[in-house]
Amino acid sequence: MNAAAKETLGFQSEAKQLLHLMIHSLYSNKEIFLRELVSNSNDAIDKLRFQALSSPELLAEGVELAIHIDLDEEAGTITISDNGIGMNREDAISHLGTIAKSGTAQFLESLTGDQQKDAQLIGQFGVGFYSSFIVADKVVVETRAAGSEPADGVRWTSAGESDFEVESIEREIVGTSVTLHLKADEKEFADGWRLRSIVKKYADHVSVPVMMKQLATEDDAEPEDEIVNTAKALWTRSRTDVSDDEYGEFYKLVSHDFQDPMTWSHNKVEGKFEYTSLLYIPAKAPFDLYNRESPRGLKLYVQRVFIMDEAEQFLPLYLRFVRGVVDSNDLSLNVSREILQKDPTIDSMRSALTKRVLDMIEKLSRDEGTYQAFWDEFGQVLKEGAAEDQNNKEKVAGLLRFATTASEGPVQNQSLAAYIQRMQAEQEKIYYVAAENYHTAANSPHLEIFRKKGIEVLLLHDRIDEWLMNYLAEFDGKQFQDVARGELDLGDLDNEEEKANQEEVETEFTGLIDRVKELLGEGVSEVRITHRLTDSPACLVVSEDDMGMQMRRILESSGQPVPETQRIFEINPEHPLVAKLNDEPDVDLFNNLALVLYDQAKLAEGTQLEEPATYVSRLNKLLLDLAAG
Repeated sequence: MNAAAKETLGFQSEAKQLLHLMIHSLYSNKEIFLRELVSNSNDAIDKLRFQALSSPELLAEGVELAIHIDLDEEAGTITISDNGIGMNREDAISHLGTIAKSGTAQFLESLTGDQQKDAQLIGQFGVGFYSSFIVADKVVVETRAAGSEPADGVRWTSAGESDFEVESIEREIVGTSVTLHLKADEKEFADGWRLRSIVKKYADHVSVPVMMKQLATEDDAEPEDEIVNTAKALWTRSRTDVSDDEYGEFYKLVSHDFQDPMTWSHNKVEGKFEYTSLLYIPAKAPFDLYNRESPRGLKLYVQRVFIMDEAEQFLPLYLRFVRGVVDSNDLSLNVSREILQKDPTIDSMRSALTKRVLDMIEKLSRDEGTYQAFWDEFGQVLKEGAAEDQNNKEKVAGLLRFATTASEGPVQNQSLAAYIQRMQAEQEKIYYVAAENYHTAANSPHLEIFRKKGIEVLLLHDRIDEWLMNYLAEFDGKQFQDVARGELDLGDLDNEEEKANQEEVETEFTGLIDRVKELLGEGVSEVRITHRLTDSPACLVVSEDDMGMQMRRILESSGQPVPETQRIFEINPEHPLVAKLNDEPDVDLFNNLALVLYDQAKLAEGTQLEEPATYVSRLNKLLLDLAAG
């Protein structure tokens, strides 16, 4: 064999760490390795079926697609084989050697040190193949891609340490065989009864036959192969015939997650369109949940034939965390992504499946503890739906949760419906304040008048919140109002005496307003007396048509252009510092105090000062002047 046909390559550094964890500490349930390998074989067969639709020559006539499990007790080996799509040399290096697409670095960053919790992370990062090294000290993969020649076979070998070998081999059959050389203390798995029980437990509903040799034969006859799983797609069975455990194991099979799902829905639609769906909501978010470009979607089958792994057309992007399968009788077997995008049947299915998922989430919301767990994992992406899904905007809005001035701490657990139930009799709007974090929102000076009057305010502190509110104008007939935007009009929540007093104060402090406006110049669009402050001397307000500060910070941090805007500076005439400012004849002292109040208003809303050193110098001088006076 020439040098080019065999080479030794090193694992990526992240892969080395991962393998070390797999081998030495991560799994407590070692038998899961078989589920992962059987699942990979099933995926390979599904992909061959799909490619054979357009290239029939890839699938020889009369060939039965199946997974074979062979064992050798004496040698201590287990071999899992399939006649699926197979791999070429480049595939073997890419998929088995570098872990380039598995998010291994993020996986390692997410480890907690708790073995049980860390084991559950594995399914979220697609590194299940490496579970082989939990029970094996050597793994040999022999494979040949469909459509290639026997001479194009590949053997991949590794002991799970620092490197692996890849060499060219002659392989007569298409597909992949994974041989595990069991560790001395793991020979228990080289037992027919043991392997059968694992297949029944974890892979009974793989849609292709899983074959093993008969355990006992008569007259020393050669044992024949027999099917050890039901080999019937679970979603084709009646719901009454499927147990919760079976639903849970099937979820792990299709999602490669190691944790049970939070909930699921199994439904068959008959009538104008016929299709079956089995949808799952995971218990934990995948590591790439917030990457909107990551592959996502349901497994698509047409008339029980696998079509694609990530059919994104059946659910909107904000429901990208949902896993499961959809099997249609009304789509063509030669369906393609282009056809999926144009077929009106898809639009109808997408609408129905979206509503079904929202119904699943609504049922979760009836249990406060369960829904809080869901919200902590998926709440921010669900918020995208209120802006992106006009047909279901009201329903999505009803599922949103927020922190408010009536809740304890930053936990988002208050629904809009509950907020409306607690509204005061004269209250006409849903009030909110948006800030870059909870503490800034909760301590915003704009809340002072609302606390004084006992009016509840939503505290929005997720990065997406201000963008969301640009699309969410009202809920249940109640309009939303940003308390830091525009003129504050509390309507009937202010009595006539308060309104008359406000007008008198504005007239009384006209001179002060003019002096401050002259000092700040074009730094602000307007200076005016505030009616929203009770304890703070001043605040900054965004005009009705300008971009909010939270959105500005997001755009600035991402390098996006931000339009120039001037805010409104409001001062509180009842505050002692403002009274001092109004009576101050010394121009320098007046200017220093006014500029300090202006900068403090910026700090209170979470804005960084352009010249913090100047602010500190001005504040120190002011303190010295006041002390001397």
